Amino acid sequence: MDTTLEKVIAFHGHLCMDIALGYRVSTAALRELDCARPQDEELVTVTETDSCSVDAIQYVTGCTFGKGNLIYKPYGKAAFTFFDRPKKRAVRIYCHFWKGFDEGEGVDFMREMNRTLSGEANPQEREQFQNRMQDITDRILKAPESELFTITLHTDPPPASARIFKSTACASCGEWTMEIRLSEMDGRRVCPACRG
Repeated sequence: MDTTLEKVIAFHGHLCMDIALGYRVSTAALRELDCARPQDEELVTVTETDSCSVDAIQYVTGCTFGKGNLIYKPYGKAAFTFFDRPKKRAVRIYCHFWKGFDEGEGVDFMREMNRTLSGEANPQEREQFQNRMQDITDRILKAPESELFTITLHTDPPPASARIFKSTACASCGEWTMEIRLSEMDGRRVCPACRG
C-alpha cells in the first residue's frame, strides 16, 4: 500500500470506499495540475459533498477549512474542483462511479450496511459486509480512472483568498462571533445560533 494512502487511512481512522475514491481524486488532481502539495493557499479545493472522501482530499492536497482553501458547497454531488492559483489552471473531477454503484451492487450493499450499522446483522452478516466493503474498496483503488470519474478543465476563476474578519460579542449569548455572521434581530446583532 502506498505510504500516502496509509497516512490518509490513519488520519481518517479507517479505510472505506469514499476514502479510496477521495485518494484517487486528489492524486489525479495534483497530477493533472502538475503541482505538489502546497504549504499555503496556492491550491484551492471546492467540494460539493461532505463525505469521507473530503478527508482524503484534505490530507493529500493540503487544502483545509482552517486555511480557507477548502470550500464546501452543499450540492450533494461527488464532485470536486481544484484551482492552482499560481498557474491559473483548474480541473473539476466528477465521480460517476456512484451512479453505476447505486443502481447495481449498491442496492444490496446499502441494505447490508444498514443492517450492520443498526446492530441487526448477526456476526456472519457483519463479516460478509466487511468483506464486501474491502472488495469494493480494493476495486476502487485499482480501477482505471475512467471507470471512477471524469476530469474536465474548469475555466472559472478561483475563489477569493481567505480573509480574517473582526469579531464582536453576540448581543444575546455574549459569545465572540465574526461580525459578518451577526444579523439584526429585534434591533440587536445576534449570532446564527441565537437567531434560530
